[in-house]
Amino acid sequence: MAKTSDTRPTEVILFTDGGCSGNPGPGGWAFVLRHPSSGKEIERSGAERETTNNRMELTAVIRGLEVLNRPTSIELLTDSVYVGRGLSEWMKKWKANGWRRGTKGKMSPVKNEDLWRRLDELLAMHQLKFTHVRGHSGHPENERCDTLAVAAYQKYL
Repeated sequence: MAKTSDTRPTEVILFTDGGCSGNPGPGGWAFVLRHPSSGKEIERSGAERETTNNRMELTAVIRGLEVLNRPTSIELLTDSVYVGRGLSEWMKKWKANGWRRGTKGKMSPVKNEDLWRRLDELLAMHQLKFTHVRGHSGHPENERCDTLAVAAYQKYL
């Protein structure tokens, strides 16, 4: 994706979804990355034999961000409350606590720490705005991502 000028980052929209057949179980992730000013889109998906819904939701975002090779302004649209709350509420505190979280009065490792750390690395060069979309509500790109993610893990069923 190209910059629109030397001073303003490119603006893109990243639609993501992930899911599993069973949790844990075979899982898939997918994204649609759209550059509105040019109309260009990239779709990708993948799967893992044994994973969780949350790991697939995070992987979809990570894989979408990995496509971008320069600072970019991104609007992320996902149905994952886990991803949204992690980005907007939890991640800053986790980082400050050495990627640990308080549970039942004691500190424990953040679940999916490897993926949250990778997401944090990727976001260091971008500007991100998170928008929650309701899953399975007819949102065209969310439905497309769901279809791609489910198709991706079918090989493991």
